[in-house]
Amino acid sequence: MESRLSQMDEVLASVAETIKNFAVIYLVDITEVPDFNTMYELYDPSTVMFFFRNKHIMIDLGTGNNNKINWALKDKQEFIDIVETVYRGARKGRGLVIAPKDYSTKYRY
Repeated sequence: MESRLSQMDEVLASVAETIKNFAVIYLVDITEVPDFNTMYELYDPSTVMFFFRNKHIMIDLGTGNNNKINWALKDKQEFIDIVETVYRGARKGRGLVIAPKDYSTKYRY
């Protein structure tokens, strides 16, 4: 589980500079700020959620869970593509955006 967490941390850290013009990455320790744990079902060791102007943006990844990414993405460009898709959809006022590819069978989540 630790390696999964460090993989995602590595991807997030490596893309932060690339996406800085349209996204900011915040790391939150859910044990320190438990207010949204129940609301967003935050119990995985690593969870990525998207917000735009204080509104939660959902993304259809083909997994059935449109609230978040709860597995480690290893490909930096893949994550950048997802963030760009979320940003474009959110700017158009969409509360749910469609991921650039289907993740229903790619990862074990």
